[in-house]
Amino acid sequence: MPHIERTITVPGGDLDSIWAYLADFTTTEEWDPPTRSTRRVQGDGGVGTTYHNVSTFLGKETEATYTVAAHEPPRRLELEGEASSMRLHDTITVEQQGADVVVTYRAEFHPQGAAKLATPLLPAGLKVLGDSAAQQMEECLRRRFSPS
Repeated sequence: MPHIERTITVPGGDLDSIWAYLADFTTTEEWDPPTRSTRRVQGDGGVGTTYHNVSTFLGKETEATYTVAAHEPPRRLELEGEASSMRLHDTITVEQQGADVVVTYRAEFHPQGAAKLATPLLPAGLKVLGDSAAQQMEECLRRRFSPS
């Protein structure tokens, strides 16, 4: 299954603050480059909460509905996504390592129907996507949560 996984470090970051920020999936508008908008449709952020996301990937605008599948403060958030031709599974883990906070983001892509034919083309696009998302997430989290 095609996927991306990146780990970033937030020097001197506060675990609980970083968790609260990332667990609010609407913040993808700030740290996920392809995201154009994310809004909470229903729920309180916990398991069962749904989000509507609009993203652009490989030049195409895509709408997806994400549902929180696991919400384990302040450590792990998992979301299951459904788009027209893709199932998605995102996992965000947050952990304290000494004075720093380490965030790992993993996104799995499961093409459906005719989109399966494009599976061989995904790795190149996903590498670029993963690298840009990691860079933007790191810049965003450091700006917000690292001591000056």
